[in-house]
Amino acid sequence: MPWVNDNVLDSGLNWIDTNGTRLDICSQEPTNYSQATTDGTYSLGNKTGITISTSADRTPSGREVTISAISDGSVTETGTATHWAITDGSSVLIATGALSSSQSVTDTNTFTLTSFAIGIPDVGGS
Repeated sequence: MPWVNDNVLDSGLNWIDTNGTRLDICSQEPTNYSQATTDGTYSLGNKTGITISTSADRTPSGREVTISAISDGSVTETGTATHWAITDGSSVLIATGALSSSQSVTDTNTFTLTSFAIGIPDVGGS
């Protein structure tokens, strides 16, 4: 069975931790930085200065980082948020995913998100 040392997985996850500075809530899943961060494209709001944990064991296998809960994100457009996007705040779309449930948001309000994880499974794992 193939095997990869945790340090290999941690390298990619630590890159997210080091470079991920902004989280946007989006009306659909973006495929590039501009879609993720431009009001009126997919972005409905954002939070800068996000907190991302160092990598840790993932269940059932692999490694993960956790994005801390957000209680004070700024809503910049009215719509329904279905996805999140993490970027470096200047040019790189780092990761995207679906929200655990969609969220209706209104311009000038705040949004909240519970904490969530981004993981990489072990080679040959799930």
